[in-house]
Order: sequence, then C-alpha cells, then structure tokens
Amino acid sequence: QVQLVESGGGLVQAGGSLRLSCAASRSIFSFNGMGWYRQAPGKQRELVAAITSGGSTNYADSVKDRFTISRDIVKKTVYLQMSSLNPEDTAVYYCNAGERLTGYAYWGQGTQVTVSS
Repeated sequence: QVQLVESGGGLVQAGGSLRLSCAASRSIFSFNGMGWYRQAPGKQRELVAAITSGGSTNYADSVKDRFTISRDIVKKTVYLQMSSLNPEDTAVYYCNAGERLTGYAYWGQGTQVTVSS
C-alpha cells in the first residue's frame, strides 16, 4: 500500500509563502507522475501543479509564476513552494501519485492552507 504524507500547511498572511512536502513510501520513479491538487470549500478539486517521472512540470494558470513544484529523489519527496499567496489560494492541498503500470491514483490525506487578507 502506497502512502503519501503531506506536511507544511498552515495559516499565512496574503503575500506570504509556504512550502508543502509530500513524502512517498516508495521510489517516486515507480509513479508516472506526481502532483498537487487543491479543493476549496464548495468547489471541485483542481490540479495545481504536476511533475512527471522525467521531470517535466505543468501548472494551473492561476499559480504560474507563483508556485514551483520540485522533487528530491533520494528523500522520495515532492515539494510545492508557494509564494505571493492570496486568499483565493485557501484550500486543502492534496498530494497525488499515479501508478506507472495501472494508472491508479493515490492520494494523501490533505493539508490545510489558509491565507488571510
């Protein structure tokens, strides 16, 4: 059973920064990609940023130039560096990983990010 453990959420003022971490229980190369999603109250879960096994990244338009996804292969961890945060970024952030062979999606438990104005 794959485990994804997120950390780093919290309360921050508008304009501030946070870094989220997602630690996987096995090599991140066993996934075809990993990503961060978020879900705000009353809204659908949306993709924020993703990184493929080859290292390619993509971002939602709303976070481009503010968020950066990266990874540490040795630590089996994916990060989301968030800067210039605004209240619209308030949501529960979830880590996601796609099983390479089957495409099955694993999810972390989520971490709350709250941005105050």
